[in-house]
Amino acid sequence: MRKLKVPDNLTSLAYKSIKQHILEGSLNEESRLTEESLARQLGISKSPIREALNRLEAEGLIRIQPRRGAYLRRFTVQDIDELYDVREALETHAVRTARVTAQLISQLKKSVKAMRSLLRANDRSGYIEEDIGFHAAIAAATGNGHLIALLENVQNRIWLFRRDTYDLSSSTAPDFHQAIVDALEAGKPAEAQRAMREHIQSVRQRLVAFLNEGQEQTGTDALRVVAGIS
Repeated sequence: MRKLKVPDNLTSLAYKSIKQHILEGSLNEESRLTEESLARQLGISKSPIREALNRLEAEGLIRIQPRRGAYLRRFTVQDIDELYDVREALETHAVRTARVTAQLISQLKKSVKAMRSLLRANDRSGYIEEDIGFHAAIAAATGNGHLIALLENVQNRIWLFRRDTYDLSSSTAPDFHQAIVDALEAGKPAEAQRAMREHIQSVRQRLVAFLNEGQEQTGTDALRVVAGIS
């Protein structure tokens, strides 16, 4: 991370810088963030760092352990299932209430095209950012600032574990997005809403099944070790 040069509103600047560092994907669940190291990297005092970390914890991106530092949030299968439940409610409402303009349709079409290109290039971070941008554009078209902020927070949390499950839905998302765009362009919000719901439910089902399978495998491996089976 680069040192901050602007002295005004240091807490906000520290928050944005640390959050970007987290979302860039360079940290894992074992990475430790301390007030001392962050203050040194950003070139500011520990006070705004502490406030920034508290804000990130309130948003559900990190967990702070007293006298030990901050770590990325650990999500259970239930957490993920519930996050996608909230996301489905927000996104289906957004696509139904979005103000559809020629500019929005053009933006969404370009996004779908970019996603297909990024998928072929196996540019994972670029692909996920474009995916998030597609959904953010629809949310922005509602003009509902509270909905936009809520969806951004949900997307940020999902990003933390989505980096490691890219292959589960990357190949199908562009087709779902295209179906949403086609429905919006045709003036059929109910169809767009249905396509959005199917899209999110598909990702949710694959992700939860994958994580449940991983937990079962971990349990089986542990039993094999206890039993002395190699």
